[in-house]
Amino acid sequence: MTHPSPARVAAARLLDQVLGEGRLLSESIGTLDRLPPQDRARAQRLAIGALRGLERADRLLARHLRKAPPLPVRNVLRIAVVELAQGGEAHGVVSEAVGIVGASPRHAKLKGLINAVLRKLAEEAPRAWNDLRVPRLPEWLRDPLVAAWGKGAVAAMERAHLAGAPLDLTVRDGAEDWAARLGGEVLPTGSVRLSDPGQISALPGYAEGAWWVQDAAAALPVRVLAPKPGEVVLDMCAAPGGKTLQLAAGGARVVAVDLSERRMARVAENLARTGLAADCVVGDALAQTGDYDAVLLDAPCSATGTIRRHPDLPYAKDGAEIGALIDMQAMMLDHAISLLRPGGRVVFCTCSLLPDEGECQVEAALARHEGLVVDRDALALPGVDPAWITEEGGLRLRPDYWPEKGGMDGFYMACLRRG
Repeated sequence: MTHPSPARVAAARLLDQVLGEGRLLSESIGTLDRLPPQDRARAQRLAIGALRGLERADRLLARHLRKAPPLPVRNVLRIAVVELAQGGEAHGVVSEAVGIVGASPRHAKLKGLINAVLRKLAEEAPRAWNDLRVPRLPEWLRDPLVAAWGKGAVAAMERAHLAGAPLDLTVRDGAEDWAARLGGEVLPTGSVRLSDPGQISALPGYAEGAWWVQDAAAALPVRVLAPKPGEVVLDMCAAPGGKTLQLAAGGARVVAVDLSERRMARVAENLARTGLAADCVVGDALAQTGDYDAVLLDAPCSATGTIRRHPDLPYAKDGAEIGALIDMQAMMLDHAISLLRPGGRVVFCTCSLLPDEGECQVEAALARHEGLVVDRDALALPGVDPAWITEEGGLRLRPDYWPEKGGMDGFYMACLRRG
């Protein structure tokens, strides 16, 4: 029996935590800390690939299983089927899956089943994989998205989720030059996109802070805010810090606030790497005081716009927390508005595909605050399609946009000015 690789064992455990315990991968990654960097990266790749192709894997497995085995065994099978479908070497994949199950006293008796099923699928999976439908979102999320955007748009989003995401960079200066050096392309909005970056920290420009990783959609809220040199700007929910870096690079005096000490330490590390400055505050954004020229509120949300990067989200969550998030967003937006100097502006944004966390929040804020107006002119940016601008004056981005370029995260943003 082949001794299973630590990466494959760890990937199976990650799936157990997502699908059995409802934990996000980001909450479970710490369990990989003892692995060498190469195994750690491979474990994440295997788990993410299995989650992206989960529905297809389950459909293939159902053809050969009379009843579903226990979840830990099913997860080993899922990882193996996705590997086989994507050209993995059959003998190694099958042997290691059998080895993982055989090492478990509770499940060792299923070794023969694992071996028989996967040997059949070693031939079937590569042929059948692309004939299966694109995996669908769970109903808790798919139903409201279809209601908001229609079946065709949601199907296109699901295709984007299956395809995954390339790596986008925000470059301080010389996007064209860096794209050439890194073998990437400059997107219409100015981000640099890399299709196969390898180890990020080993790329030219990383150590000297010439750029940072940030999805093209996530880079737009600061461009909408358009910080001016010397302006005092509050970044209300700063971690992981990409937008803080953008604000500081624009010459603003930035106060960056986040509730998490651990996440704020990461912001400070990125500031140090890039040689940029911000006043980092660990604390509750709702307790923040002061007068600001501008506020950036990247509010806590369902993160449903990031599924092409985080395919665990639809399985670890069930939507139960969204109502509380919507209430929190409204409170934070009201507080952000109260911190503005006369004539000041707030950019409200969420990485959500749900209108209740975007368009509806802005409509409600306009109704609550006399003299508050939407600045539509702030959205007139390079690469922004006018069709993306919404009725109330925000900018709606979706994963199915730019399909020929590799898509973008789902985001909503609007610039509001205080009278």
